[in-house]
Amino acid sequence: MKMSASDMSPVLKEGELEKRSDNLLQFWKRKTCVLTPDGLNMYADAHKRSRGKELKLQSIKKVDCVERTGKFVYFTIVTTDDKEIDFRCPGEDNSCWNAVITMALIDYQNRMAIRDFKTRQDGEIDGAGSECGFERRAARAP
Repeated sequence: MKMSASDMSPVLKEGELEKRSDNLLQFWKRKTCVLTPDGLNMYADAHKRSRGKELKLQSIKKVDCVERTGKFVYFTIVTTDDKEIDFRCPGEDNSCWNAVITMALIDYQNRMAIRDFKTRQDGEIDGAGSECGFERRAARAP
């Protein structure tokens, strides 16, 4: 069996979430979920034998509409294409999924911002270095 990159990533949280279906009746379906630093993997069964769906953090805009009732905490994940996916988890869970997903999203966005900054900085250094080198050679020419 081939392992994907998400199978090798460290697990930030694992457990059950209920996801509201997209169909007309909008049933709540129990999913076994695994949150990694790169995405949320959802499986239909607890043994993760079914082919899972992955919601990559790069495609998540925000975690929104958090509401606590007596039994559940409800939250919505809004994707970059403005699709809304509704979830709920038991309210007695001390570290509810919405907070852990939000923190993973912030961490992911920070990692991408640092990577982009370093890429831009390296590009500026390479560009400036070649210009400086050219100017030095030109200044020494007789």
